[in-house]
Amino acid sequence: MGDGVLGDVLTHVSEIQGIGAVPRILETVAAMTGLRFVAIAHVTDVSWTACAVHDRLDFGLRPGDTLDVDTTICSEVHATRQPVIIDSVRHSERYREHYTPRIYGFQSYFSIPIFRPDGFYFGTLCGLDPEAARLTDGPTVSALSLFAELISNQLESERSLRAARTALFSERETAELREQFIAVLGHDLRTPLGAILSGSEILGRRVEDAGARQLVERIRRSARRMAALVDDVVDFTRGRMGAGIALDLHERDDIGIVLEQVVDELRGVYPGRQLDTAIDTRLALRCDPQRLAQLLSNLLKNALVHGNPQRPITVTGALDGPSFILRVTNEGPDLSPAMIGQLFKPYWRASSRAGSEGLGLGLYIVDQIAAGHGGAIRVTSAEGRTSFTFSMPAG
Repeated sequence: MGDGVLGDVLTHVSEIQGIGAVPRILETVAAMTGLRFVAIAHVTDVSWTACAVHDRLDFGLRPGDTLDVDTTICSEVHATRQPVIIDSVRHSERYREHYTPRIYGFQSYFSIPIFRPDGFYFGTLCGLDPEAARLTDGPTVSALSLFAELISNQLESERSLRAARTALFSERETAELREQFIAVLGHDLRTPLGAILSGSEILGRRVEDAGARQLVERIRRSARRMAALVDDVVDFTRGRMGAGIALDLHERDDIGIVLEQVVDELRGVYPGRQLDTAIDTRLALRCDPQRLAQLLSNLLKNALVHGNPQRPITVTGALDGPSFILRVTNEGPDLSPAMIGQLFKPYWRASSRAGSEGLGLGLYIVDQIAAGHGGAIRVTSAEGRTSFTFSMPAG
């Protein structure tokens, strides 16, 4: 038997061994028929291999053991695709002189073909005993056929489950490799982007021509936007790969000032928009200031992109009992509960919300930063006002 054929046979044995119901099926068939040896065999035109065995005769076969297929009646079943059932060999005109009963010493016998739903001939459900038994009555034959069909269905279910698991594992491997690639790419892009930003800063100070200065400023804004996108991708892949978004938690008493700086920077980027703040400048928190700044920046950018450009955006930040509360509110169309349920998923952007920018990772990263601080982000949207509220322990 070649290595490929042997591998296929072992696969078929493991398929049957992987079906948890098989031992109970064989026990039930043995009890129903009175036969003390019952097995499931994989049968081809050149091989007979035991896949599962219920043996009270000490016949000596174990899963994986083989018989010369030409010495078995299962070879006849394989050839004709029809069952063979014998109540008593000595009273059977067809089998009383057959060599197989003499070789294996049985009087009663059955072999029922097992087909997969696609028509593939797997083998047989078979049994034998040295004593005669009543097997050919209608109910017994029907029951044996049903058990063979049950085994076939279980085989198909196991094959489908294995295929699904393999596909899922392959998809996970692909996703991990993709995210690792993105993370490495994002990391490697930071160096040239840093050079572009540094160069544009130097050029901005040296260029005197107004048109050239405007071009340099456009380059600088584009590089900053690219850097922000790279940071988002790196943060996303860290979170998805199990490392989580990196935090540097420590005590700071100038969080209010840090948050005000974020608002001032975006006022410069969006000079035509009204940003109103009520942030307590005396805030003292144990947190990662840069990550809180990133959280507020992402929430504000979301409000600037999706809010009514003619109406103000309000930012409030203060202690409320044992919690720190940061809230960004904009006016505009209400968000549906279904949309709110999707907002913090990565790469999700509502097609109905015009003006979408970026990769759709901003709010996902907001949620991850909130979780990293032991906090949460909540969204309310009603009567033309939408608020994103971040809360975290103040202590």
